[in-house]
Amino acid sequence: MTNHVVFVHGAWMLPPCWDNLKSVFEAAGYTTHAPAWPTLDKGTAAELRADPPKGLGSLSVGAICDHYQAFIETLPERPIIIGHSMGGLVAQLLMDRRLGAACIAVDPGPVGGTIPGLQSLLAAAPVLLRWASWRRPFTISRPAFAKNFANRAPADAQTDGYDRLVVPTSGKLFWQVACSIGTWVKAKKRTEPMLITVAEFDRTVTPFTARACYNKQKKAPGITDFKLLKGHSHYLLGEPGWQAVAAEIVDWAKRHVPPAVVTATPLRAAS
Repeated sequence: MTNHVVFVHGAWMLPPCWDNLKSVFEAAGYTTHAPAWPTLDKGTAAELRADPPKGLGSLSVGAICDHYQAFIETLPERPIIIGHSMGGLVAQLLMDRRLGAACIAVDPGPVGGTIPGLQSLLAAAPVLLRWASWRRPFTISRPAFAKNFANRAPADAQTDGYDRLVVPTSGKLFWQVACSIGTWVKAKKRTEPMLITVAEFDRTVTPFTARACYNKQKKAPGITDFKLLKGHSHYLLGEPGWQAVAAEIVDWAKRHVPPAVVTATPLRAAS
């Protein structure tokens, strides 16, 4: 049992991308936390797009993991760690550090040794095919966000999501994922439960890519489940129908790591 859930956002996103799912977990009795990646903790999405923080372009997956580890170690117990996209990769790496009571990887970025599908490679190509991209920040364009990230969302949700949430991301991180540098997982040592999900129409992390991750993680002695979420894109927690997605995720969490019940200590009878 645990009362705490830590959310790890992915590339191009800010922590408010979790607001819908956070509300459902809180209603189920959990305490939620959604820290930002290093360098992305100050400013609005528009401000960060206009002036990318110094050091963001060379931010590494190890530095992101260290950042979340430092936060998790301030909690009174191991939390459920939930990550989306590149945050799903980070969540799995944090499990390797034995920091979570369970893990839910939502449309996770590729772990070391997996080969992304062609569609996932094409989605990452604009980041990689730039000079010195391993140390430069990159912001996804509005058309690319609509086409590859939120392709099942209506136009108004695409516009709102881009305006509120989309920020530059690390070029180095994409190179690390492409070359399997610092992204390997030790599945055979994991005893905690893990759920890997993927959206049916995801063009950023395709079902092929997510299933390759599952095929590595299912070697763990701990429970490892896979769920295809039909009808959704990579933006599954911000598009119509997100409530059903949230219900699937929270129901799995409650079955495997229910929130701890706090029982009041009875008062002593007066002598």
